[in-house]
Amino acid sequence: MKLAPSILAADFGNFERDARRLEAAGADYLHIDIMDGHFVENISFGADVVKAIRPATKCLLDCHLMVENPEKYITSLAQAGADSLSIHVEATKHIHAVLQKVKQAGLKSAVVINPGTDVSTIKHVLGLVDMVLVMTVNPGFGGQKFIPECLEKVRELVAIREFRGLSFEIEVDGGVDDQTIIACRDAGADVFVAGSYVFNGDIEANMTKLRDVLR
Repeated sequence: MKLAPSILAADFGNFERDARRLEAAGADYLHIDIMDGHFVENISFGADVVKAIRPATKCLLDCHLMVENPEKYITSLAQAGADSLSIHVEATKHIHAVLQKVKQAGLKSAVVINPGTDVSTIKHVLGLVDMVLVMTVNPGFGGQKFIPECLEKVRELVAIREFRGLSFEIEVDGGVDDQTIIACRDAGADVFVAGSYVFNGDIEANMTKLRDVLR
């Protein structure tokens, strides 16, 4: 099981410092939210932030694209040093083609579903992806309340993965703290995105608490 702290909650003036602290505290991935103000209302990071963080850490840079026309971002993010791109099925009419382009760029690919989106919408691409991201809040802003009903999707994906002999990871993102992470783990999630919880107080202590809960 892997921890993927979200830098959306980090100090925007000290990304490199916080990336080093998170890696030292046991982060496996660094989760970077890319928002365009159209697919979601908020606007956040782009390739420049990925490029700035890349030299500061060996962690996998897990870029979550909350954008319209995600295919337009693939090349710039690959050149900036991203390792994995997560694409919303709701953001494109051509999810299979976009995921193929991610693979062709030499990156890991992930498909994302929002709380209101059914697992059936992504069954046809599960053999193509390295990871499925299940949103456990509605996307766009940090600090939202965890939606426990989304864990049924995690359980469904675990069953599909086993039945079809696939190997994709299952990531959860939204409202993850030292309590909700237990329910996510028990449902079968492999990767846990946590932002507000990690950065609210002592980063190292909060990361240690999450890691201890997962043991």
